[in-house]
Order: sequence, then C-alpha cells, then structure tokens
Amino acid sequence: MTKYVIKRILLMFLTLFVIMTMCFVLIKLLPLPAVREMGRDVNLIMAKREQMGYNKPIMVQYFLFWKSIVTAWDWGVGEQMYEGLSVWNVLINKLPYTVLVNLYSILIAIPLGLMLGIYAALKKNRWQDHLISTLVVVFISVPSYVYAFLVQYLFCFRLGWFPLTLESLDNASLFSAKMFRSMFPAIMSLGFGVVAGLTRYTRAELSEVLTGDYMLLARTKGLTKAQAISRHALRNAMVVILPMIIGEFIGILGGSLIIENIFAIPGIGNLYISSINVRDYNFFMALTVFYTFIGLASGIIIDISYGFIDPRIRMGSKK
Repeated sequence: MTKYVIKRILLMFLTLFVIMTMCFVLIKLLPLPAVREMGRDVNLIMAKREQMGYNKPIMVQYFLFWKSIVTAWDWGVGEQMYEGLSVWNVLINKLPYTVLVNLYSILIAIPLGLMLGIYAALKKNRWQDHLISTLVVVFISVPSYVYAFLVQYLFCFRLGWFPLTLESLDNASLFSAKMFRSMFPAIMSLGFGVVAGLTRYTRAELSEVLTGDYMLLARTKGLTKAQAISRHALRNAMVVILPMIIGEFIGILGGSLIIENIFAIPGIGNLYISSINVRDYNFFMALTVFYTFIGLASGIIIDISYGFIDPRIRMGSKK
C-alpha cells in the first residue's frame, strides 16, 4: 500500500506539472493585455511583469514563474481584476464562499440520496421504484444551470422565499442563518445532481446485494429482513457507495463555476470565469493549478479508500 501511495503521488505531481506547462505556454501565446490606467498600481504591475520576464522567451518566463512560487510562494498580482493585489490573498479570501456553498449542498444531498436509493431498492420493480428511477434520469440528464434558472424563477421570483442572488454580508455573518438562506437557491441547484447520482448508485448496488446467496443464509439463521439488510446488505453495498461519498467531500473545493456566476457568489468559481474572460494570466494560472490539484488528489484518495473499506482489495499487489 505504501509503495502504491507513493507511486500515485509522484504520478499526480508529474501530471500536474505537465498540465501547468501546457496551460502556461498556451496562454502566453495569446496577446498580452494592456495595463489599464490604475494610478500607483501601474508601477507595481509593470515591476511584477519585469520580475516575471514578460519580455523574455516563454521558457524563461516559465522558469521565473516556478522560481517565484518555490522561493516565495508568490503567484503574482492581479492585472486585469483586483489590480495590484496578491493573487494568493484574493484566492484565500474567496475560498470560504465556494467551500461553504458546496459543503452545504453535499451535507444535505448525501442523506437524501442514500434514503431514496435504499427505498428504491427495497421497492424494486414497484411504482415507487419506477418513479424514483425516472426522476433520477431526468435530474442526471439536465445540467445544473438549468435547475438554477428554475429555482430562481420559482422560489426566488414567483414565491419570493429567497433572494435572487447572494446578499452582501460581512465575513462575520458567513455561517449565519441569513447567509444560509441567501445561499440556499445555489445549494439546491448544486444538490440535485448529487442526490440523483447517489440515488442511482445506491439503488443499483443494494439491489444486487439483496439478491446474494448470503442474504438467504442470513434469513435462514433467524435474522429478520430488517436485520439482514442493515447488518449485511447495506454493509456490502457501502463498499462501492462510500468512495463516491468520499469523492464528493474531497471535491467540494472544486466548486461550481456556472452556479456561482448565476447566483453572484463571490467564490473562486466566479473568479476563475472572470480571469478567463479578461485574460488575467496570474489568476488563471493559480486557479488552474488549484482546480487540477484538487481533482488529482480526489482521485488518489478515492482509490486508496477502496483498500481500507474493502479488505479484499490490496493496492499494488501483483496477485
């Protein structure tokens, strides 16, 4: 297991390096945006550009980019947005909003998905199962931003239960009930897909487990149906379901780019889209590395979790 983990981590950093190199070279091939008149910040940005070698060959710029990160953890300053401010500081200030809205959606969606999946499996081939399965297909097929517009129209505009976009609140109110209410439309929009996906996996795995021979053996030993399901069926089904749940928790930092933009949530997803639109190189590179690292790390943790959840799996074994 140790060798397998080390190998996967090394491959992760190699993949991250390749993706960073490709993104850096490709974005540097685009025309360099002009620095807008921003008073005293112009001098700071021009000095940063000189430090990063903007007038030198691309590979020299890439070396200086890495040198700045490794030696000083300096990702540069904003040039087209948040002019003159540290890219890393802006990212850290906006990260809590992305984490919070995704964490809320997962904490609400996971119990709902598990309950609906278990209920559908227990009612297999009945009308309840057919209804849940049909809704799951619909929710998986439709993109999350479509739900966002429906939620805005129905719950925010027509019923007036929630604000159309995130209300302006100070950092002290980040975990308040008012902030939760303001974020709830975005939480709902993000949660639909998670509930549908988890319901589908739970139903499929539990339906297969319920037909196993050991379930019949458990019943012949005197266990009730509820005891057999809770002690054996759910336990074995969780071998496949738990890594998916772990992946959802690890992936919360990935956020939702479009949902944050629709509901005006000042998170890193909205920041990423803006950096692409205005071609702010420093923000684009920092956020690309962040999202790529989260995705790669999530894959490793999910793979490793299989070895702990299911003792039959031995990572890296040749047999």
